Amino acid sequence: MTAVDPLATTLRSHLGGALRLAHNGQRVTLGGWVHKSRDLGGQLFIDLRDREGLVQLAFNPHWTAADVIAKAVGIGLECAVLVDGVVAPRPDGLKNPEMATGEIEVRVSDIRVVGPATTPAIPVALDKEAKRPSEDLRLRHRVLDLRRPELQRNLVLRHRLMQVTRNFLSAQGYLELETPILTKPTPEGARDFLVPSRMHAGEFFALPQSPQIYKQLFMCAGFDRYFQIARCFRDEDLRADRQLEFTQIDIEASFITREDIIAMAEGLMQALWAEAGIAVQTPFPRMSYAEAMERYGCDRPDLRYGLEIRDLTAAFRGSESGIIQSAIAAGGRVRGIVVPGAATWSRKQVDELEAIAKGAGAGGLVRLKLAEGKLEGPLAKFLPAEATSSLGLAEGDLLLAVAGADRISSPALDRVRQECAARLNLADPNRREFLWVLDFPMFDKDPETGALAAVHHPFTSPNTDDMASRPDAPETWRAFAYDCVLNGTELGGGSIRTSDPAVQARMFQLLGIGEPAEQERRFGFLLEGLRAGAPPHGGIAFGFDRIAMILSNAESLRDVIAFPKTTAARALFEGAPSQVPAQDLDELHICVQE
Repeated sequence: MTAVDPLATTLRSHLGGALRLAHNGQRVTLGGWVHKSRDLGGQLFIDLRDREGLVQLAFNPHWTAADVIAKAVGIGLECAVLVDGVVAPRPDGLKNPEMATGEIEVRVSDIRVVGPATTPAIPVALDKEAKRPSEDLRLRHRVLDLRRPELQRNLVLRHRLMQVTRNFLSAQGYLELETPILTKPTPEGARDFLVPSRMHAGEFFALPQSPQIYKQLFMCAGFDRYFQIARCFRDEDLRADRQLEFTQIDIEASFITREDIIAMAEGLMQALWAEAGIAVQTPFPRMSYAEAMERYGCDRPDLRYGLEIRDLTAAFRGSESGIIQSAIAAGGRVRGIVVPGAATWSRKQVDELEAIAKGAGAGGLVRLKLAEGKLEGPLAKFLPAEATSSLGLAEGDLLLAVAGADRISSPALDRVRQECAARLNLADPNRREFLWVLDFPMFDKDPETGALAAVHHPFTSPNTDDMASRPDAPETWRAFAYDCVLNGTELGGGSIRTSDPAVQARMFQLLGIGEPAEQERRFGFLLEGLRAGAPPHGGIAFGFDRIAMILSNAESLRDVIAFPKTTAARALFEGAPSQVPAQDLDELHICVQE
């Protein structure tokens, strides 16, 4: 037999979902699963499914022996079968334009079950109108769920995106190098997964939150350009776009600047989106962190719509409202958004927006509208007459504002802005607005304790000009950090790293790791690498699962990961996590408290 299909084997000549009218007259042997079956009395049709899709099997007394038809009638859904037959055009009027194989069928001469199946716990074949089983049920029976064509398409696309990543970065001179999975606990902002050592009582490995330190050590070792499609682990609460274990495209390079990393990253994004059939224009626009927070209230703004935040402090400064005046006197501002045409929204609708603002930390939501040339709202009577023109309201507009410190108004208005855009359908799903957000703060400062925390991670290089001009005000320093954002979603982030061991030790000191012995205990292997002579270096990491989710138009990361965890951090198919025998715990020197 001449193999005309690259996946042909001694048992199978073709993938059924790949057959087309060009195969007319060819004798084929197919392997797959019974997707649907239709017995029309004397004629039987089975939709056979393999990873390429569906193909119709036709059983008819004109070409199929009676005993074969009788055998086929008894084959249940999801049984694995081998089929012999001939490809033929479907009769006129019976073609199916919704199937890629809809112009042909396979006229069966023999069928045999090679993998009998019990009655499926969940359906694989679903009509468009049919309601899917609950996600927990689908995850409990994940093998069946993974047979669904949409999940198969998602994982096939995931594979293609991985190959594009490897090919693109290899062509740019990057080396795919592996870093350890069992490593040293070095918290980077989330909890480590700890692995007890059987051979060293009381000591623990950690699963890596990222390969950050190791990829910097590769630069110290002279490998110049590194990448890895890396598995990472973070013991944190889950959301639709988070998992305990995830995959990232991890990249690092030496003797580079921010511009080199950005140019490479834009080329990679172009290549990945092109694989999904989408053209991406470069260069991406850029915005400072300070501008993003001022205009949009967040560091990953969705630029598909306006509703920009405005500083309205001047307009409200003459207000007789005690709440407003107290906020301004305390150093806060009045900031808000104008929602065009929303003056008709009901009291209930605006109350829902206020609840969103309060959920994000605001004390309340100032609401004003311009209707029939008159300013209306609870605070309208407290405003001076000249304030109306400076609010920027047109007839029929609604103003929603928050009074207070920026750390309160920004997240509140960000959430309100997103909800208003959703209500007005402002975010075009077919529009792609990439953005670089630059010049992040180096540190966050706790308003109560004054303690500093790294905004990205402690290995990011601070802006050297800021360090020189304001050495005693590290909370004002910017970082050489950058995030790549698409439509309000962070795709990835990176930075130029600290390559001077003295500066790195200073960063640790500012973060409360001041004692040299403690620095050596926690990060000695990084400091040793830097002291060996480190080149200027930097990199970026992209959330690969998130990119696959976006390009698959999937609802959550769980739809592009083969065996994901639930939001309760459980693997339902495998039944993990689970208890282990006491003997195993004894060997690990662990005692579990009740």
